[in-house]
Amino acid sequence: MADEIPHPRDVFRLQGHEAAEEAFEASRARGRLHHAWLLTGPEGVGKATFAYRAARRLLGAAPAPDYGILGADPADPVSRQMMARSHPDILVLERVGEDGKPRKVIPVDEARKLSEFFSKSPASAPHRVAIIDAADDLNANSANAVLKTLEEPPPSGVLLLVSHSPGRLLPTIRSRCRRLGFHGLPEAATAAFVQAHTQANAEDAIRLARMSGGAPGRAWALANAGAVAIDDAAKELLRDLPKIDEAAALSLADRFRGGEGANQFNLLFERLAERVHAQVLAQANEGYGALDRWASAWETLQRLPRDVEAVNLDRTDALFTALSELRDAARA
Repeated sequence: MADEIPHPRDVFRLQGHEAAEEAFEASRARGRLHHAWLLTGPEGVGKATFAYRAARRLLGAAPAPDYGILGADPADPVSRQMMARSHPDILVLERVGEDGKPRKVIPVDEARKLSEFFSKSPASAPHRVAIIDAADDLNANSANAVLKTLEEPPPSGVLLLVSHSPGRLLPTIRSRCRRLGFHGLPEAATAAFVQAHTQANAEDAIRLARMSGGAPGRAWALANAGAVAIDDAAKELLRDLPKIDEAAALSLADRFRGGEGANQFNLLFERLAERVHAQVLAQANEGYGALDRWASAWETLQRLPRDVEAVNLDRTDALFTALSELRDAARA
């Protein structure tokens, strides 16, 4: 089991992104702070944690060097207000609604709050700060509402946009932001993080680090989701091909029920797709026919989770559809 994953607003340490923090702090210290920052990189690498760290400093929290370049003491009044979500000078737009339930997108009504928020002067801080976590969750209408704010930047406002896939954002949004890139941490550092926050042994911690691409938050989430066991199951399914162990597949399908069913389904398909991708690379010199079939199976593994979500397909049926195509690839 892993520790409960904290919200980024409650995290006060950030490892491996000192260059981004130095760049932001240098801009702030010179008084030449850009009004909008696009924080890009893999999901779970620390972008949202950075956004809250930057926000604390912009809202007047005293520096705490023990917590890093943009560090602030959790006991600082600004930190405590932000953790309690009671600070008047910060606005957060995220996919999770006020009722705690996730939504498919950040709706336009939420995005329109930016304009009103930035039209007011700071109540108790040097700046007003808004965080969008993540900008990828904006739909067309809400993205245009954000763009309107970017086109008319407030004099004392700073907008921090978290993005896992910046290429999907409107070019006009990207062009109006200063970009800070965040990269995966070294495997050893990510594995050490996993071991510090979960009960994973050293071997499993390395596997989780590799699965996450060096993103500690993602590795933590994978540990919570039982990713090592799911990866083992994916390995077994592929090893037995072209035979399909229907009992094992049905046992896996039991995971698809309940509140975490979608996450378990997506994770299994992710692990299958990654292992098939390795199979495609391994067979690249073994003939076009075999490679073509494995590549087609990989594309199916990529596509089916999107189809399941879009038109509410049965997840068990989708799994057996994918396994059937994998079986055909193995027979080629």
